[in-house]
Formats: sequence, structure tokens, C-alpha cells
Amino acid sequence: MGSIDTSTRAESGSDPIPTPNGTANGLHAGEDSIQTPAVDSTGASAENESLRKRRGSGVLPLEVGTRVMCRWRDGKYHPVKVIERRKFPCGGVNDYEYYVHYTEFNRRLDEWVKLEQLDLNSVETVVDEKVEDKVTSLKMTRHQKRKIDETHVEGHEELDAASLREHEEFTKVKNIATIELGRYEIETWYFSPFPPEYNDCSKLFFCEFCLNFMKRKEQLQRHMRKCDLKHPPGDEIYRSGTLSMFEVDGKKNKVYGQNLCYLAKLFLDHKTLYYDVDLFLFYVLCECDDRGCHMVGYFSKEKHSEESYNLACILTLPPYQRKGYGKFLIAFSYELSKKEGKVGTPERPLSDLGMLSYRGYWTRVLLDILKKHKGNISIKELSDMTAIKAEDILSTLQGLELIQYRKGQHVICADPKVLDRHLKAAGRGGLEVDVSKLIWTPYKEQN
Repeated sequence: MGSIDTSTRAESGSDPIPTPNGTANGLHAGEDSIQTPAVDSTGASAENESLRKRRGSGVLPLEVGTRVMCRWRDGKYHPVKVIERRKFPCGGVNDYEYYVHYTEFNRRLDEWVKLEQLDLNSVETVVDEKVEDKVTSLKMTRHQKRKIDETHVEGHEELDAASLREHEEFTKVKNIATIELGRYEIETWYFSPFPPEYNDCSKLFFCEFCLNFMKRKEQLQRHMRKCDLKHPPGDEIYRSGTLSMFEVDGKKNKVYGQNLCYLAKLFLDHKTLYYDVDLFLFYVLCECDDRGCHMVGYFSKEKHSEESYNLACILTLPPYQRKGYGKFLIAFSYELSKKEGKVGTPERPLSDLGMLSYRGYWTRVLLDILKKHKGNISIKELSDMTAIKAEDILSTLQGLELIQYRKGQHVICADPKVLDRHLKAAGRGGLEVDVSKLIWTPYKEQN
């Protein structure tokens, strides 16, 4: 079991695993094909010579940085880059396994593979990475280059180049491959900074109620016989049918808060910061049955935010994704803001997919009101009704081209047919929050 005094803060990362035929991070190929100037044949041959590429099976063991084709779980070969390698105990000179990054997909799919999964005829070892970058940039379309840049820094906008390199180096290899949580065994997506004594564990076992984690199944079984919790260690503030929401104070339940952050970081890549859980409230969503209340996701929130942030981090665990829980958590954060009598906004920066989720929520809420409202309505009135920050309302309506600037002020243009079209494009709203079932008073510092 474990936790330490610092933990990991991350934000909005409940996006689905990309499929082999798709692209990661919501990017789509072929949107733009403006070609950059071609390289003349003399220059190209000189560049190729300076790359000094070696091909074939005579390069074993493969070096870190090698590019090669790898057989993925779909049975097809995909391009990868070798991130790390490790030798099998008592193995021969070439008995290595390799940690690879699938260059077409998000980092969450990085994994250890065996030599037989690699097509050694496709091995491409680049000695001079700077020359490779130069040649590659000449061959790429401008849109492709932009996509790679966006993917590279996605979710790390707060980091400078040196800090980003340090972050990527520190987190490049997943330290925990799988976890067991309740009745689910879950493949992890990213590195999480567990205490050093867990560095040699490929699998961790979590108590689904107190979130203590252990190295072995037998330890978990012994723990479960003694653990008297059947729900998160906080106040139940919402119960509707089988859904329940608990508010957990990070100061009162420090170990739980830290363990929740360790767990969440396994599925969240971006916004890696360390913080004191004392300053946060955690809102843990559960499915309830006769065995207890089982966590499906959560969001965290600062107790006091000068920037009007009503959500710091949000996650739906992989087994429960695509069921509307992420949208429910966003809606719940705004219901709390309404109870507080404040406007709210998610903490920035948002990832691309985080922004997509919020744009969808803001669009549905605002257009529902505009469809039903008779007469004129201002941005301020919309903000008061929804607890959505005025800047978020303005940017959403501008993005939908529903705002015009007339005589020095913004005017909302609400044609019913246009509203219906945008509502349909925004998709379903997910599970609704039954406000009558919310029993909650805003946080006040205890003396």
C-alpha cells in the first residue's frame, strides 16, 4: 500500500483509444495538401548519404531511436520507434524486448514487444536525428507538420521546450502495465510516479473503495477482509437510482486523495504537475449495488480558485467510458457552481479532446435555452442562468456563427433551423443531473 506527500495533477483525459485505421488525438489525415518545394536530386542524395541508414537484420540488438514496422494487436504492421530496450535475464546477446511508440497513435498505446513482432527487413536506424528532421520537414505537407507539432506538445502548453523534453524523458516508459480494480483488469495508458518500491511491478492491485494499492493479489485479498469501506471516504451528496456522487476533502482524506491521483495519472498524460491534495475537493462518481459503491470516474476542484475554475481534473475510467459519464461529470461541476452562485470554467490549458467535450456541453446548454427563450437575451443573462463564464459563452456562440457585432455590442442571432442543426451536430447530452437529488452546501474553511 502506498502514498507520499506529493501527488500528480492532470486534466480531462477520458478520450477513447484510437483504432488502427484512425489517427490519435482527433486529428484527421488529408485535410490539406499544400506541398512545400521539392528537393533537387543532388541535394536529396547528399542528405540521404548523411543519414547513414543501415537496413536488415545485422543491427541486433536494435538501438534506441530505431524505426521499424511492428505487428500490433490487430495483426497488421504499423511504424514504431524504439523508445527503450531491456535484456532478458540469462538471455543471449540478442535476447532483448523493446518498448516502442506507434508513431501513428497516441502515447497510450506504447508497449513492450518481443523481437518476433518486429519486421527486421524494415529496420531503419538514423544516426543523425537533426538531418532526419530537416529532410522529413521538406517532404511533409504544411498540415502534416502542424499535426505533428500539435501532437508533440498536446496538453503540455504550460511547459517550455526544455521542461517538455525532461517530462517526456521521465515519463517515456509506462511503469505499470495493468491494474486490477474491483472486477476489472485494466491496461494502463501512461506513466504514473508511484513510490520507488513499486518500480519493479508490472501490475498493481487496488482496493476499489479506499484505493490503497498492493503488489500481489494475496495482499489485496487480506486487505479486503479488513477494509470496512464500501464507498469513497466522504459525504454522499447525490443519489439517483444506482448513481451516487461522493465529495471527498483532500485535507481530511489525504491518503485517498493521493492514491486517486496516482490511479488517475495512469490514464492521463497531459498537465503533469505536483500539488498538495489538501487544497482540493474530489467528486467521485459511483455505480451502486449490494456490494457497495464502485468508482466509475471523478473530477477534482480547488477549494478556492481566483480564476473561477470549477474543475481541475476529470477522468472516466476506461471500463466505463462511452456511457455518458464524462458529460455527466461536466454538468455536475456546473450544478455545483450554480449552488455557489458563481460562474465557472474548467482549468486551462485544455487538451483538444477536453475542449471538444466542453464545447459540446456549452453548445447543448446554450442552444436549449435560445430555442425556448422568447425575445432578446444577453450574454450576461445566459451566464447567470447557466453558471458558464461569459468568455466561454461568447467563444462558443462565435464558433457557431450565432453572434453578430452591431452598433458596438454583440447580438445573438437565433434562427430556429440553425439552432436545430447545431444541436444535432453537438450530439446527445448524456446522463442528466437530477438537481432535486443534489444535497450539498458549498465548501467553507473550518476554523
